Amino acid sequence: MTRRKTPSAQESRIPPLNALKAFEAAARRLNITRAAEELSVTPGAISQQIRILEEHAGAPLFHREGRQIALTELGAELYPLLRDGFDYLKRAGDLLYRPERRHALSISVPPSFAAKWLAPRIARFSAAHPEIEVWMSADMRLADVSGGRVDVAVRYGRGDYSGVRSEYLLNADVTPVCAPSLTVGAKPLRKAADLGDHVLIHLRPSELEEPRPDWSAWLKARGLTDIDVQAGPRFDQTALAIEAAAHGQGVALAPYAFVADDLAAGRLVAPFADGALSTDFAYHVLIKRSGATTAARTFVAWLKEEVRAAADAGVDDL
Repeated sequence: MTRRKTPSAQESRIPPLNALKAFEAAARRLNITRAAEELSVTPGAISQQIRILEEHAGAPLFHREGRQIALTELGAELYPLLRDGFDYLKRAGDLLYRPERRHALSISVPPSFAAKWLAPRIARFSAAHPEIEVWMSADMRLADVSGGRVDVAVRYGRGDYSGVRSEYLLNADVTPVCAPSLTVGAKPLRKAADLGDHVLIHLRPSELEEPRPDWSAWLKARGLTDIDVQAGPRFDQTALAIEAAAHGQGVALAPYAFVADDLAAGRLVAPFADGALSTDFAYHVLIKRSGATTAARTFVAWLKEEVRAAADAGVDDL
């Protein structure tokens, strides 16, 4: 076979890709049959593509002795270039088709909000937005949103937080809840006056949050003054008070949104149809005034949609 002359720059062209792939596989394995298996073609197709490439080269690329093949000097010179070239192409493909890089989103929420409202829902956000990885911190301290240490925060209060954009999110009005077992038996809980026969579960005031409606306020609103509001266990988190109530340890005051799932599941009951007690406070969502990330805005929009969905289902308000 006569070697062709080297083409000029104007004449340079790339040989057929299939021929290059067939040669690279055969040169790597030094076996036509195995190269054919790798590329899911017949051995005859591999041999044909190699002949096409040899015609372009004007010289043989393999020495053939029966079923054995070995690279010629030209083939040995060509093989590492194609090996590296196809490796770069594969890496380029991996880059093009790799999953989109996930964006970390740091959020700070009160512990009870996290446990009783957000945690049961967060999987839906991750499923809808797999490109966003949520890092959740359950903390009652006011998070540094304006300084950028936290992307999104949820806080209980009036919503008047300086240096951030604050939006109303969720009603925090409370209602009494208890285990179903407390509504039957020798002293069933049927009306507000019956609370005198039951343990009241209290929420200990926190220096880090605004005051929450307590039993003194709830009973006063119903004209009940002869029930001892000092007795009963005290917890520093609403979620703990709710769990104590679910286990039959007494009656707790809790935001309806926090107990909606437990009420639906029958773990808790709201014994009084008119049990709501309103508050001046609510849960608000906080983000930067300007420069909030796309992930932060996406998460806030999702939070609001979850609240709207709960409202449509009738499980977020009293």
